[in-house]
Amino acid sequence: MSNLQSRMANAIRALSMDAVQQANSGHPGMPMGMADIAVGLWNEHLQHNPTDPHWVNRDRFVLSNGHGSMLLYSLLHLTGYDLPMEELKNFRQLHSKTAGHPEYGITPGVETTTGPLGQGIANAVGMALAEKLLAEEFNRPGFDLVNHFTYVFMGDGCLMEGISHEVCSLAGTLKLNKLIALWDDNGISIDGKIVSWFNEDTPKRFEAYGWNVIRAVDGHDANAVSKAIASAKQSDKPTLICCKTAIGQGSPNMAGSDKVHGSPLGAAEIAATRVALNWPYAPFEIPSDVYEAWDFKKRGQAAENAWDAKYQAYQKQYPQLASELVRRMRGELSQDFTSTLNTLLKTCQSKAETIATRKASQNAIEALAPALPEFMGGSADLTGSNLTNWSTCKAVRSNQWGNHINYGVREFGMSAIMNGIALHGGYIPFGGTFLTFSDYSRNALRMAALMKLRSIYVFTHDSIGLGEDGPTHQSVEQIASLRLIPNMTVWRPCDTTESAVAWGAAVQRQNGPSALIFSRQNCPFVSRSEKQIQDIARGGYVLRESKKSKMDAVIMATGSEIALALQSAEQLEKEGLSIRVVSIPSTTVFDQQDAKYKASILPAKVPRIAVEAGVTDFWWKYGCAAVHGVDTFGESAPAPVLYDYFGLTPEQISKTVRQCIANS
Repeated sequence: MSNLQSRMANAIRALSMDAVQQANSGHPGMPMGMADIAVGLWNEHLQHNPTDPHWVNRDRFVLSNGHGSMLLYSLLHLTGYDLPMEELKNFRQLHSKTAGHPEYGITPGVETTTGPLGQGIANAVGMALAEKLLAEEFNRPGFDLVNHFTYVFMGDGCLMEGISHEVCSLAGTLKLNKLIALWDDNGISIDGKIVSWFNEDTPKRFEAYGWNVIRAVDGHDANAVSKAIASAKQSDKPTLICCKTAIGQGSPNMAGSDKVHGSPLGAAEIAATRVALNWPYAPFEIPSDVYEAWDFKKRGQAAENAWDAKYQAYQKQYPQLASELVRRMRGELSQDFTSTLNTLLKTCQSKAETIATRKASQNAIEALAPALPEFMGGSADLTGSNLTNWSTCKAVRSNQWGNHINYGVREFGMSAIMNGIALHGGYIPFGGTFLTFSDYSRNALRMAALMKLRSIYVFTHDSIGLGEDGPTHQSVEQIASLRLIPNMTVWRPCDTTESAVAWGAAVQRQNGPSALIFSRQNCPFVSRSEKQIQDIARGGYVLRESKKSKMDAVIMATGSEIALALQSAEQLEKEGLSIRVVSIPSTTVFDQQDAKYKASILPAKVPRIAVEAGVTDFWWKYGCAAVHGVDTFGESAPAPVLYDYFGLTPEQISKTVRQCIANS
């Protein structure tokens, strides 16, 4: 390893320890330990352009051990991204571009938000899968237009998290050979030496997954790391490069200790480290020769220019493919989408089918798929139950292109891989499981919302309505908890038409994920006017108007409980009462409407009664006089028996409405 390479690595160490010290907060140990690995990758192999962070054919770099964010910020600054030194000095401060953990959409060059350990490697699997599939779809002889690697830095903590098993197993099965993970094997976590709680043979574990494993690489020798990466690029499997390092490398008194993991070194130790590294520069000062060695702007622009020339030739020979690739990477929908959606809505009205909304969902997928070649479906081993497949879809396999992924029983892994696919671009991912297993996926759903990704999560078997499987599978609190995730749009449609609108809204939404929630049991079709169909997209609307000018009560409901609300209203009308039924398929969208619209749907001084087969707490925010729901876990019995047992019947709802009217 040359003296210049050492100085390049020491620049990372110095910037990292100085920024953490100034913030009096952060994790200096990992950046100092992985600095030489970063030199080996970023200076020798990583294909990127600091002046164009969104270049289509760039390599993707994921810092899965995101607590070591100063490593990435140092690299972005040094190589020439729009991340000036002032931002590094502002590390972990309000509204800076150098947050405590890397944040997608905030910092140029950050490919994904990381911090929850294990999700970075999962996102990387999704990115590598998207690259592989796009290459198979668009590349032509002589035109390897999609041809880039996904690199991951990860630590012991990532490998302890269960999600790493889920996604790395699938990556090996699918032979994602453009995925290269560099493991920071330093044997330290916050609690100390990990040998007492993480003593497995990690290389063997990855070999069992079907990975290419390069063992015992000196993580403090940039040349050794570079040589390992070069070898990994030749493999037909994903590669794990095992880099032996000392956490906090360079610190004379703390290196190799958990003391340097998550706390500033302190002024005295930083001074000693400067001496040990022969780094006689002031805090945040980088010498010109080091800047010049790191600067990647010219090399990056040259690489992109070469790709642009290839694209121009490709465009002349394959004009339709070229424009389609650009459209999809931009996340734009085809010109046919709107008309296709409108045709679907007309079909729903004409057929007037009484079917389970999970089947209505599949019908929507079937109808929309021809206008959405970017659809990338899938399911966590429940395709026949979630109905996320369609007649022309093709299964993804290691040796064939496809647009439907069998994720296996990996709900968390599926959701995080979907996020990686969305981050990469070129596909709109959706994946299904039972609603109760959204709990397994929760942190990935949260990360999708945080990053504003167009990931579509399909959750079926949405309530006690699934029946005999019992309380372990019957969702009670999940719908409410999904609605609490900021920037997550949640839809629970009541029939075929609302299901179609929900799918249309999810596909068209470009600034966040959607959770589409569907029933196992049949739901009656409801006839609507054109105005009502248009208003579905507003999240809530009047489905059945009261028959008299004076309204006695409003019944609000979602999903399968709409049928109960309508039956109750009919029953009460026969008694001379005037009842409005409001369908709120998306409370999250309805809550975003203006006050005037919401007041027109839920008029003041009229008793409101909410009905949903889930926890009742959520609904009180609408000023309800009563809420019919389920505030305990379910039971194992046929669905009709359960609805009767929990009081979700037209008779019980009507009784409650009468009481509320009498008390108003």
